[in-house]
Amino acid sequence: MLKRRTKISPTFSMASMTDVIFLLLIFFMITSTVVSPNAIKVLLPQGKQQTSAKPLTRVIIDKDLNFYAAFGNEKEVALDIIDLPVFLQESALKEPEMYIALYADETVPYREIVKVLNIANENKFKMVLATRPPEGR
Repeated sequence: MLKRRTKISPTFSMASMTDVIFLLLIFFMITSTVVSPNAIKVLLPQGKQQTSAKPLTRVIIDKDLNFYAAFGNEKEVALDIIDLPVFLQESALKEPEMYIALYADETVPYREIVKVLNIANENKFKMVLATRPPEGR
C-alpha cells in the first residue's frame, strides 16, 4: 500500500506583527507631542483666534531682543536685524508662497515688532503673528 503524503504549508501569524506596529504607532504619537517647534523660550501674548496657516519661516524675538530665524524644520539661527531681510529673501527663493510666523515675547517693545513687519511689507511677504490661546481652554 502506498501512503499518500499530504503537503503541509507553513502558516504565518500576523498577531505579533500587528502588536509591533501598534507599539510603534503609540511611540511616535507620544514623542511627536513632546517635541516643541521652538527651542527658544518665548512667552507669547494671548489671542482669541488662532490661524490655520502653516508658516514655513519663523522669526523669533526673545525678551532680551535677540533675533532668531529658521526655515521649515531647520534649527533657529541667531541673526541681527540687518541680516533678516537677506535670510527671508533666501527663504522666499526656496518657497515663494511662504508665510512668516513672528514669535515675539510679550515684553518685546512694539517698535521691534514693527521693524520685522516693515521688512516683510517691503518684500511683500505674508506675515502671521503667533499668539497663545486664551487661558481656561
